[in-house]
Amino acid sequence: MDFLRPASWSEALEAKANHPDATPIAGGTDVMVELNFDRSRPGTLLDLTRVERLAQWSRDPRPGGAVLRVGAGVPYSRLIEELGTSLPGLAVAARTVGSPQIRNRGTLGGNLASASPAGDGHPPLIAAEAEVELESVRGTRTLPVSEFFTGVKRTALAADELVSAVHVPEATGPQQFSKIGPRNAMVIAVCTFAVALHPRRGTVGTGMGAAAPTPRAATEAEEFLAGELTESRRWERPDPLPESVVGRFGELVARAAIPIDDVRGTARYRTHALGVLARRTLGWAWDEYRNGTATAGRQGCA
Repeated sequence: MDFLRPASWSEALEAKANHPDATPIAGGTDVMVELNFDRSRPGTLLDLTRVERLAQWSRDPRPGGAVLRVGAGVPYSRLIEELGTSLPGLAVAARTVGSPQIRNRGTLGGNLASASPAGDGHPPLIAAEAEVELESVRGTRTLPVSEFFTGVKRTALAADELVSAVHVPEATGPQQFSKIGPRNAMVIAVCTFAVALHPRRGTVGTGMGAAAPTPRAATEAEEFLAGELTESRRWERPDPLPESVVGRFGELVARAAIPIDDVRGTARYRTHALGVLARRTLGWAWDEYRNGTATAGRQGCA
């Protein structure tokens, strides 16, 4: 096995162009598991830990609201500590990832590139309408995160491309995330759900994990809830949500799922659980919107 360790981003892109089959490694929390269990034996490893640019983030003020560019090498622990207020949904999801040691090593870019349907970082990115920045020696392009995933552990990455960053709109309303697993931590999720309220434009975002071959939004549920909030003028007067609205939202989320049976849970259980998570996270988010409280503190495990 060859081991490449570029010192700069340009060197990393050149290495990937010259070795398109190279497997990138940053935190190693996914790659090393595959190696240790002999599930994968790449001919070349491309170590990105020396590339400082990947570990940086910046805030870009825009007329419609600021957008944060988060480098692919930013670990979960920094997402929590440094971006918990600006990207609360992502921070809540990051808190549910592994142990403190894993959160210190694991990166958002690695989570994206692995493209597991159960990746904890994916649903809040979809709910926030994030974009993935991909780069090669040929140039840079961005894709909506929902289009980045093309199948189970498959992405739109070209052979010579690397994930360089994620562009995430700064939260303008409450965001929440919840997951179900056999225990509260150190597990792959049975299913996950994220919701984001966007009161400035009167829309709602959702994201589901381990519910289909790729992470996805529950579009019909989004449109239903946004319509109800607009028609009832609850964006302006945030009264409690009727149980009928919360229940219908959960039903539409469950309807959007096409899960499978596997060792972690049955398709039937996942469908039921997603409806429960949808109602629960909507309740948390709406309470925060009514009370004007921050969203970064809740743990997010169900």
